This record gives sequence, C-alpha cells and structure tokens, in this order.
Amino acid sequence: MGIENINIDLILGIPNQTQEDLEESLEKVVELNPEHISVYSLIIEEGTYLERQIQKGELKMPADETERAMYWMTKEFLERNGYIHYEISNFAKKGYESKHNLDCWNQKEYIGLGTSAHSYINKTRYSNVDSIEEYIKDNHIIVHEIQTEEVQKKEYMLLNLRKIEGVNIQSYKNKYTQNPIFEYRKELSKLVENDLIEITENYIRLTPKGLDLANIVWEEFV
Repeated sequence: MGIENINIDLILGIPNQTQEDLEESLEKVVELNPEHISVYSLIIEEGTYLERQIQKGELKMPADETERAMYWMTKEFLERNGYIHYEISNFAKKGYESKHNLDCWNQKEYIGLGTSAHSYINKTRYSNVDSIEEYIKDNHIIVHEIQTEEVQKKEYMLLNLRKIEGVNIQSYKNKYTQNPIFEYRKELSKLVENDLIEITENYIRLTPKGLDLANIVWEEFV
C-alpha cells in the first residue's frame, strides 16, 4: 500500500531569498502535486548559529515588506493551482484539510500516545514524559494547564481566528450558550475599527490586513 496523503512544509522569508527564488520553489512544489502544503515564515531563534550569521552580516534577512509580499504571492499562486487556503499557514486540495489540526483549532479533545505526546481532555492540557523508560514504567504525565471557562472561551476565539472562515458564531453559541459578538464586543469593536477583522451574519474572520497582523488579533484573546 502506497502513501496516500503527502504534506510539504515550505518556509519563506529565509536569508538571501528573493521572490524569484520562492516562485521557483512553488513551481517545483506544485509539480510534485502534494495533497497538503504548510507555509511558514522563518523565525530566527535566539542563540542559534543562524542568528549569529545574520548579526555578523554574513546573511541578510528579507525586509518585512518583502516577506509579506512573499506570503501573498504564495497564497495567490497556490490558490491559482487548486489549493484551498483554509488556515493562516495551511493549504490543501479539497477534502484533504488536516483533520487533526482542524480538531485542534475547533477545540475538540484529543489523546496523545507515546513519549512527549500532548493531550487535551476535560479542559486540561497535559503531556507525557519525554523519557521512554519513565513512560514505559508508569506513563507519568505533566499537566500544563487546567482551563477556567473564561480561558477556554478566549482560546476558542483565538484558535478559530486562525481559520480562514473564522469563528462560526452559531457554533460558539452552541458550545457556550452566549453570543461572542456581545461577549467580546470591546475587543471586536477595536479590531473592526482597525480593519483587522470583519463580522458577517455567520462568521467573525480576519481581513486581508488581519492575515498580515494576525498576532495583534490573537493578543486580544490571550
């Protein structure tokens, strides 16, 4: 039996990368015809060899404006080639959206098996130990967070605002028996005023500007 679903991770905004370089990579990726493509902007981690190279001037990062232009070029290129942009960093052919990721963004429960695996059950986020010996012995878990209802509701907003379709207003009402437009009227009013989100009859979603400044949107629900 062969592999049915393939994902490719594509990183943009890497040192010395040009839009022509990225376009060439995109053409090769589409030629491979994967079912799913994840697109990430490079984040320089503190204390890494790459950071030191950049600080010394040996490598040059693209300007923020260039990196954003790369993101939008990638979005348009992939959509033009039949990929659905369903989450801020993810594209898929119809029917091949990541079920696990969507479940996570929709705040559904899941159980992780094996060392270091993470789980979310009964408003509790925990992980298994990273030692194989300890895991085999007693499967000791590490609790990271036990959510209050307020935290859970804010997290629901944040996670669903990662999706291109946004927060389904009726789904929020069904889960929490409250209207998110009223409950978060202060935060949403500010975000609408700054053209970072839009509110339709059924959804609260990021605007094109909001896609570029998503971290600012999410911070309202942290």
